[in-house]
Amino acid sequence: MSAILVTGGAGFIGGAFVRQLLARDADPAFEPVTRVVNLDKLTYAGNLDSLAQVSGDPRHVFVQGDIADRALVEKLLAEHQPRAIVNFAAESHVDRSIDGPRQFVETNVLGTFELLFASLKHWEKLPDAERLRFRFVHVSTDEVYGSLAHEDPRSTESSPYLPNSPYAASKAASDHFVRAFFQTYKMPVLTTLCTNNYGPYQFPEKLLPLMILNAVEGKPLPVYGDGQQIREWLHVEDHCRAIRTVLERGTPGQKYNIGAAGDRANLDVVKALCAIIDRLKPGLAHGPAAGLITFVKDRPGHDRRYALDTSKIERDLGWRATVPFESGLEQTVCWYLENRVWIDRVTSGAYQRERLGLRGE
Repeated sequence: MSAILVTGGAGFIGGAFVRQLLARDADPAFEPVTRVVNLDKLTYAGNLDSLAQVSGDPRHVFVQGDIADRALVEKLLAEHQPRAIVNFAAESHVDRSIDGPRQFVETNVLGTFELLFASLKHWEKLPDAERLRFRFVHVSTDEVYGSLAHEDPRSTESSPYLPNSPYAASKAASDHFVRAFFQTYKMPVLTTLCTNNYGPYQFPEKLLPLMILNAVEGKPLPVYGDGQQIREWLHVEDHCRAIRTVLERGTPGQKYNIGAAGDRANLDVVKALCAIIDRLKPGLAHGPAAGLITFVKDRPGHDRRYALDTSKIERDLGWRATVPFESGLEQTVCWYLENRVWIDRVTSGAYQRERLGLRGE
């Protein structure tokens, strides 16, 4: 049992996790993986271009499919006998959840339930030693805790769930199902809850890549409301290392907050990004980039502040974020400036047309 089933492994965080698992300079702190079975529905945010560096790796088995397809999941579990399942599969864009919440319920709630149920039946049939080793890791978000006032303490794993967006509500529901499968069936599940992620290969609808690309192209940099919403920023590579730490050393039935210390207002993050672009691209005719900042009507139900207490994972599992935000942000800007082919294929839709067998100009 040296295989791992990763769901949503063609998305931003899931793809980074797959690449990290299969890296040739494997981290000796983690158990080596001989096979990664990557199940992804390939919705708009699933991009096989992001997996190019592992596409020829015989340890990587890609399967296009839905976590809600219980028969398919059962087939993969029986065929590959994974020692763990790591569930990244989710609809995750808040604005899209406001415009069309049904898909978020179908994927994040019903899909997670079907995946859990298939995993439970598989786990129950395993020999005793393999049942003890098996793990199901569910990747969630700090948004389930809801909005904090400036003076409120940071959210801990025992903080109440108070989701405010359809996206957050769907993730909260899936978290509750994961917990219930531990409480009812004693299935060895773990839940991780992370802050905002950033890094290479993130879909351009998200804040940082959107701002980077717009700043380079001279387009407005839309900032919701007054831009004083507070967030923490976690580099995706740090996040993936944290999930691997939870997978190997976490206690079944537990939740673990994952974040990087440092609360920042969205407006300050955008200004920092603009300063980096001004320095790296001094010849832009529309510079300085901060002049492109445009305040737009705030998002409905926009949470004012998220902040995670990460003392549990630091104390119990020995994990800490290692990528400073300032250097991580500059590395991310550089990646987007240097990878125009990936960006152009995403923004033009070519990555989807080729998958669907369509032609486009």
